[in-house]
Amino acid sequence: MTDLTYNPHKKIDLENRKRRLLFRAWHRGIKELDLIFGNFIEANVQSFDDEDCSWFESLFEEQDHEILKWITDDDGVPEKYLGEMMSRLQKLDFMVLKAK
Repeated sequence: MTDLTYNPHKKIDLENRKRRLLFRAWHRGIKELDLIFGNFIEANVQSFDDEDCSWFESLFEEQDHEILKWITDDDGVPEKYLGEMMSRLQKLDFMVLKAK
């Protein structure tokens, strides 16, 4: 039996996943998340492994306003996003983020 589950990241190697994450980070839809994700991923993407990429790929499928609330207010973060990466995002100094 063939697995018909859609997975847009299935056949992409790690380096191309990182490039896609970086692009998506700067093109979210709301400027606040462009600044948060763009700066964060640009500074850290070289150290990302498959698990880190999968975490962001999943997070990027969520609604922008929900994500922003989770990062800035720590309000109701779903269990699957709790952990080191969310903590790092929540600790960002938003006053020093640079726009592209």
